[in-house]
Amino acid sequence: MSSVLDRSGLEQSPLADLHLLAGELGVENFRRLRKTELVDAILARQGGVEVPDAPDEIEAEAEADGTAARPRRGRRGGRGRGRARDADAGDDAAEPEEDEDRPAARGDGDGDGRAARDDDGDDGGGDRATRGGRAARSRGDDDRPARGSDRSRAGGGDRSSRGEDRGAAETEDAIAEGVVELLANGSGFVRLAPPEQTDDDVYISAAQVKRCELVSGDRVGGPVRAPRRSERFPSLIRVDTINGRPADEVAEGTRFEDLPAEFPSERFELGSDDPTAKAIEWLTPFGKGSRVVIAGPARAGKSEALRRLAAALGGRDGLEVSIVLAGVRPEESAEWQAGSVPPVASVSFAGAPDAQAQAVEQAIEQGRRVAARGGDAVVLVDTLEYVSPGAARRALAAARNITDGGSLTVIATAPAAVGGETTVVALDANLTALGRFPALDLSRSGTLRPELLVGEAGAEAIAKARAEAAG
Repeated sequence: MSSVLDRSGLEQSPLADLHLLAGELGVENFRRLRKTELVDAILARQGGVEVPDAPDEIEAEAEADGTAARPRRGRRGGRGRGRARDADAGDDAAEPEEDEDRPAARGDGDGDGRAARDDDGDDGGGDRATRGGRAARSRGDDDRPARGSDRSRAGGGDRSSRGEDRGAAETEDAIAEGVVELLANGSGFVRLAPPEQTDDDVYISAAQVKRCELVSGDRVGGPVRAPRRSERFPSLIRVDTINGRPADEVAEGTRFEDLPAEFPSERFELGSDDPTAKAIEWLTPFGKGSRVVIAGPARAGKSEALRRLAAALGGRDGLEVSIVLAGVRPEESAEWQAGSVPPVASVSFAGAPDAQAQAVEQAIEQGRRVAARGGDAVVLVDTLEYVSPGAARRALAAARNITDGGSLTVIATAPAAVGGETTVVALDANLTALGRFPALDLSRSGTLRPELLVGEAGAEAIAKARAEAAG
């Protein structure tokens, strides 16, 4: 420097300027010094007097890290400045003691990450101790490497053992098994004490749900990581078992479209006192695996009929009932929400056709997974009116009664029959307007192979009722 600064001038200077000055003067480890200590070191260096570059505990830590440099001789030559810059670079790379504890604190939120960081810390601490010992031996100082190695072994080694114990405990204990409960967005939770919700329940991502084709009610097991700082629940790392079988075996099943299907043969007994529901049960019967469309013009009562069927089917043991709203009025959405089976998705009539179709497809996909596992699912859709004809046909085509397996039943409302239905329930808008219920139009309603559902006598009774209505 061109001039010698006094203490008052140094104390009034910013810390960044003091660091720059200390680097020019060759003050070693200046970044570890407090401002008052840094001012003392700069003044001493300007006067040509050698002073300690850091407190004893920092010096010892530098020795353990292998970053301690040879004692300087009080010269200000170019080599001294070069060594000072090298030491400064080493200081920047070395972690302060308080920073070494910080990854462990972060690790408390992540089981896998904590074990990994603890292992990394063990290796790094051991390497630093070795480098520190070699550096000290190369200087010919026998007692300093011993102190550095002991500190490294005492600090890094203890942290290593604690990290290994903690990681081992998590590895042994972090296995969860419970029942899957899916959410509307595709993700879900593994309930450890179903059906109750607890703070220990494990989050499962939508990607894992889709990859393993999980459905609500599946019992799964797998390793778990602890929640990170921004998370509330632990997360499932992977799915190892599904319903007691290895997940790989379950995932290798036959494609749903290739599963053999047969006409519905097990009728749904609604047991409802509502006249419309009773008329549908006996005059247009449907069963597990049916494709049902409730058809009729506007204000024919299609949504109301579907709500009454939902009330009759909901809450049954062994039957997964889900409702998806696509293109309904906001008021109707509120009514559905207040029902016994709340919708899994809801898109108003103002929504884009693609959004409505996506909501329907997600609900249908969930039902397919239930049926593929041997369960029985019913998906009610209100309405197919605003989705594309292709999306409507795909939704209905997914319904089937799987031979020696599960079933997926789809019941949807639409202005007219879509095609491929096994049961069509046609409603008469004039009868509805007059309040004459049930408002079925039997001439346009019907069921394929009704004898499989109600027997030969029941099928004859249905045919007779239709003939009387037509006459």
